[in-house]
Amino acid sequence: MPAFDAVKAGYQPSDTLLLDRRGAVVQRLRSDTTVRRGQWVALADVSPALRTALVLSEDRRFWEHSGVDWRAVSAAAWGNLWNTRTRGASTLTMQLAGLLDSDWRAGPGGRTVGQKIGQTIGAQRLEAGWRKDQILEAYLNLVPFRGELVGIDALSRTLFGKAAHGLDEREAAVSAALVRAPNAAPARVAQRACGVLQAMSPAPDAPATTAKRAASPVPAAAARAPGIDCEGLDLFVTAALQRRDYAASEGIAPHLARRLVADAGLPAPARLSTTLDAGLQRFAVQTLQGHLRELRGRHVEDGALVVLDNASGEVLAWVGSSGTISAAAEVDGVVAPRQPGSTLKPFLYAQAIAEQRLTAASLLEDAPTHIPTPAGLYIPQNYDRQFKGWVSVRTALGASLNVPAVRTLVMVSPDAFARQLAALGLPLRETGDWYGTSLALGSAEVRLLDLTNAYRSLANGGYAGAVRTLRAAAPETRPRPPANPTHAPPAPVPALDPRAAYIVTDILADPNARARTFGTDSVLATRFWTAVKTGTSKDMRDNWAVGFSRRYSVGVWVGNASGAPMHAVSGTSGAAPIWAALMDYLHARTPSRPPAAPPKLDRQRVHFAGALEASRDEWFLPGTTQSLFTIESIAKGDLFALGIDQKHPKNVALTGSGAVRITSPADGTVLALDPDIPPGRQRLTIRADGPGGHWQLDGRAIGRGESVTWSPRPGRHRLSLHAADGRELDAVRLDVRGAGIKAAPAAVAAK
Repeated sequence: MPAFDAVKAGYQPSDTLLLDRRGAVVQRLRSDTTVRRGQWVALADVSPALRTALVLSEDRRFWEHSGVDWRAVSAAAWGNLWNTRTRGASTLTMQLAGLLDSDWRAGPGGRTVGQKIGQTIGAQRLEAGWRKDQILEAYLNLVPFRGELVGIDALSRTLFGKAAHGLDEREAAVSAALVRAPNAAPARVAQRACGVLQAMSPAPDAPATTAKRAASPVPAAAARAPGIDCEGLDLFVTAALQRRDYAASEGIAPHLARRLVADAGLPAPARLSTTLDAGLQRFAVQTLQGHLRELRGRHVEDGALVVLDNASGEVLAWVGSSGTISAAAEVDGVVAPRQPGSTLKPFLYAQAIAEQRLTAASLLEDAPTHIPTPAGLYIPQNYDRQFKGWVSVRTALGASLNVPAVRTLVMVSPDAFARQLAALGLPLRETGDWYGTSLALGSAEVRLLDLTNAYRSLANGGYAGAVRTLRAAAPETRPRPPANPTHAPPAPVPALDPRAAYIVTDILADPNARARTFGTDSVLATRFWTAVKTGTSKDMRDNWAVGFSRRYSVGVWVGNASGAPMHAVSGTSGAAPIWAALMDYLHARTPSRPPAAPPKLDRQRVHFAGALEASRDEWFLPGTTQSLFTIESIAKGDLFALGIDQKHPKNVALTGSGAVRITSPADGTVLALDPDIPPGRQRLTIRADGPGGHWQLDGRAIGRGESVTWSPRPGRHRLSLHAADGRELDAVRLDVRGAGIKAAPAAVAAK
């Protein structure tokens, strides 16, 4: 027979417990639908009334015999000889042996003689190797009760809605009665339970009767002992057997629990030690639900949030929905794709700064703009439907202006921006050109978890790393193994120029940069250092607040899982208050200071001609440093503004506000030659968004100017646009697929 410790270690509950980083239970989730087992319960945690009821009902001399009750065996044999009904000779130890070895379990016709002999020998071996309390503890955890219920924990929580240590005498009597006849009718169970109650409470003035009753099986229909009232027991048993208080999921992290159990597969581990912080998780749930109750009048019922540790990538809080407030509480908003709105803008400006197309002080025009697209004219608007005129990049990002962001995307190109997002862990379903210029305003769908982790990359100086939700081991089950380099999480990889990441971070932390839209005293202005960006998608379907401190990154989404629009919910009234509350909680005792500037960054006092903005100190990448910024018109209607330094005019090209790009064809275009048209008559018009460029195809000059025509030939080609000094301004790749020239009819050929 197996050892007690081996049986206990091999016990597999039907529920998986999610533990936080300190071992506290944050969620219980049923992971096995074939059986209902609770957690293993120590004998000391079982109600004394239940222990007494079980022994009196099943094995009165349990504490006296050595596995086999020979007195009961003799009585059973005598009864069988005279065809008299008796209780039977099976002890608790023998029943446990049958539970441990499936070969000894009774079949439809009962146990065979060989099974009974084996069960008897197994019981004696158990008694020789186990203590009595271990036998009783294992039996209580392994015995099947009713239906799918196995073990006292599942029974007590399902039928009585409490833990095993809280069972009273009546509940203990019903539990003991179910051992004998698990699937009996309620009236039969109540009758047996009444007999157990009588055995547990003998009449004080009848010791002889008590002794006689203890020496014999509990009668099927016994006379009611003095002081024992079985009235109402039928109703109590009927109600208990119909109750199902043991919920399949219970706790404060249901969405993460379902995700981890699904990833683990079946059978899932009994315990999963996560990176969550139970206190933070509970505060996050309460804060989200409390704020959403205040927004119910604005047609808002769903929300989600996630908190990450910047250094390790560990998930400290994961709240997938608003719970009972939501009509779609099962939807996990942390991983549900939604449109991020303006929260993608920091990565766009960081890319433009890293490519030296812009600086933080470069001027962009926030004015009505018509951008031609394959679907027609795209006319971006700001959130407040107002335009601010000429603004710096710092103001454009801090105040979340839309038109300057679209202008910046035209410089960078949607495909290049999509590749940058993918490097930060934000892969898009389609190519950048599929979304077009609307990608600058968050028209693509991303997950809150990925978006928050991308902001964590900004906090880590442009280095992107994976998030973690599991720790090595449950603290109370086994010691945590030493770190194994072969199983360590992947090291962070550079995804963004650290200098550009720092400049964008400095802008997101600047309350003056936000003042044009949010004012200087908004909810985003924390009393400690943080960097944050809000976002709202089209028609107010999604509202975001994502940001970070030196130690934590926090992302919050508010909206409706159905996609229905909200009513008058702005960036500072939707997700931002929840974000600010979480940051205050995280830094109640932990300070947050600004990060140090990376090397190879210049600090320069800048001035703006015409008092467009106040003079200030600004950060620059080497080679783009300027002190004076003014406006210069360029062709095509002032689409962009250049930062001009009169002493160093070469810096105009480096700031790159007016860089000329290829507008047609798009990168990756596939062309097919028409076999009905002579190849020499087929032409492709190539266009740029500004004059003065030199065109090259596969390294050979094909013309100059704003547009040229080209006779396509089959093959893969590289089309590039160059400045007068030979610098490459832009390039695209084409794939021309040739079709054989259609043969002339025979009659025509004869002529």
